[in-house]
Amino acid sequence: MDTAGTSDIRVEMDGHVATVLLCRPPNNFIDLHLTAEIAGALEALDADPACRAVVLASEGKHFCAGADFSRHDRRAGDAEAGTGRTIYTEGARLLRTKKPIIAAVHGAAVGAGLGLAVVADFRVTCAEARFAANFTRLGYHPGFGLTATLPRLIGAQKATLLFFTGRRIPGDEAVAMGLADVLVPQAEVRSAALALAREIAEAAPLAIAATRVTMRNGLADVYERTTAHELAEQAKLRETNDFQEGVKAMAERRTPNFTGT
Repeated sequence: MDTAGTSDIRVEMDGHVATVLLCRPPNNFIDLHLTAEIAGALEALDADPACRAVVLASEGKHFCAGADFSRHDRRAGDAEAGTGRTIYTEGARLLRTKKPIIAAVHGAAVGAGLGLAVVADFRVTCAEARFAANFTRLGYHPGFGLTATLPRLIGAQKATLLFFTGRRIPGDEAVAMGLADVLVPQAEVRSAALALAREIAEAAPLAIAATRVTMRNGLADVYERTTAHELAEQAKLRETNDFQEGVKAMAERRTPNFTGT
């Protein structure tokens, strides 16, 4: 049953499980608008007692390829002038929602897209998927709360390695390091995520909600403090030659030539 829809997401209910589907194929680039749409959908599902678990999935080739750095108006996609709203303030809303979330990562989860995947409680993936915190490869500071959420998930040492190298991790390696939880064939990623969501939905919903609060233990507050710092550092680095070179090199699909300026 289709319960809601916008140009960017679709929400479907099947029993006690909802699917929130990103509909910006093929890359599902994320910005303030899409983050707010997802947050609104999750908040609406929080208010629906029939929903006990959520699958976050995407149409197209990638789960979420991060921000679209090719856009000339990209800064407008990060913040709304005069309101104080940014992609990160909307991201904090995601962390404050109450229902368990399973991300179905069938393709790339890169940059802010990795941040979105890590917002979820669990990640179901495949060998073909790619996970990357590629910010420093762009001359940029990590964002979307990843400097808090990623170390919490896989440990500080592994997170630092991903930040410093920007390397792309395939799905099987992501599972091995604890970045993802379930590995299945690519065609089965969403169905396996739904199966896990149904299993969670069989448990007592009040007990699940209480346990989730305990396990997350103030994560949304940590996210807000962390993203304030990340945003300030990104603002500084956005003005550097290295950032311009990183974006250009990415567009030209070549190794960047950073100069430290």
